[in-house]
Amino acid sequence: MSTTSSLIQGIDTIIIRVSHAANAKKWYTETLGFNVLFEDESMGLVVLDTGGPTSLTLWKTDQPIKGDSKTSAYPIFKTKDAEALRNELEKKDVKVDAIEQDEYGKFFHFYDPDGNMLEACQLLQ
Repeated sequence: MSTTSSLIQGIDTIIIRVSHAANAKKWYTETLGFNVLFEDESMGLVVLDTGGPTSLTLWKTDQPIKGDSKTSAYPIFKTKDAEALRNELEKKDVKVDAIEQDEYGKFFHFYDPDGNMLEACQLLQ
């Protein structure tokens, strides 16, 4: 094991760029049920508890947000029931794609108000 790999202890947070931190905070807390861990209005950032070891940081940018499903990184959230989660998000008027399935799981993409792509995945094991 290299020294570098022994010094890296996992992923702390994933940053998602948003056009308005307060609006994004409201959507992620009300729609996805995440809790706020930390907020700095002067920096335009909000850190959210995702229920796992990695937090999600919403960070305001003045640059255009260009989500591209073919080249952009995006978080994948675990779920026990992809169909139930997709139905719940659809009821909340979230843009959701169709559920796909392969030999490993069921998954679908959904989008926040800035068009950032997110994914939910249910492992089939």
